[in-house]
Amino acid sequence: MPLLTTPGSPPKAEAKTWTSLIKRVLIAVAALAVGVLLAKAFRGLDAVQDFLLTYPGHSALPANAPVGLPAWLGWQHFLNAFFIVLIIRTGWQVRTTARPKAYWTRKNTGLFKTKNKPGKISLELWFHLSLDVLWLLNGLVFVVLLFVTGGWMRIVPTSWDIFPNALSTALQYASLNWPAENGWINYNALQVLAYFAIVFIAAPLAAVTGMRMSPAWPKGNTLLDKAYPVELARKIHFPVMLFFTAFVVMHVTLVLSTGAMRNLNHMFATRDDAGWLGFWIFLFSVAVMVAAWFLARPIFLRPLAMLMGKVSK
Repeated sequence: MPLLTTPGSPPKAEAKTWTSLIKRVLIAVAALAVGVLLAKAFRGLDAVQDFLLTYPGHSALPANAPVGLPAWLGWQHFLNAFFIVLIIRTGWQVRTTARPKAYWTRKNTGLFKTKNKPGKISLELWFHLSLDVLWLLNGLVFVVLLFVTGGWMRIVPTSWDIFPNALSTALQYASLNWPAENGWINYNALQVLAYFAIVFIAAPLAAVTGMRMSPAWPKGNTLLDKAYPVELARKIHFPVMLFFTAFVVMHVTLVLSTGAMRNLNHMFATRDDAGWLGFWIFLFSVAVMVAAWFLARPIFLRPLAMLMGKVSK
């Protein structure tokens, strides 16, 4: 059920929708409050206190792990955030738009020339797929630099104690008595698992399922379609998008609530202090993302889409 009603919806239906939304929000807030109270009570147990002392929340890094954050990670962070925000927006548009305002058909010339007539897709889907390609290229550069510089050791678990330390970190967050943070040297165990899941699990899943659902998938191959049905790709692709959305919300929340100025300097200025440079770079990057969000409309997308194909109503 959509969160907002469509134009022309009866007033009673609109009121029912908003009532349902308010109920869900209140239930979520109540569940969160109960969770915090339970975590605080659980943390007061002697056995749990001993567990927290044994596993403070950080798993030791290999001796040759790099210290600090390199400059390339700053612009990589911006590009990844920029593409993910727009990919989530366009993905939701593709899923919810019943009647697209414009369609795109690729040029059947040069390297793209085929015997079959090119298929027509919505302008929203064209933009979504274009962003996917740019995001994957950026991700490829990121992974290569990660392994060349040794930065992979900061986000790939290298010891089994990562799991009890992650549990310890989760309990500390839930009880609102948060663990000590020093991301310049070592992420906490929960961060390591989250970053590993985003880079090496969620991103590949988004790519392989998106490829299956895209017009680039070979048509008419019965054996290939049976081995990898499009229904399976759809069942995986949307939850992966929700996972990315949840990650972004939690990531931004924790960045701003666990030493915002220092965290922003780590992420955008690649320096370990609490100055203002990272904040201003972050503010500029947010302005760029907001502008891109509102400019991602057919009137602005048409000129770009026409460079690679034909746009029709």
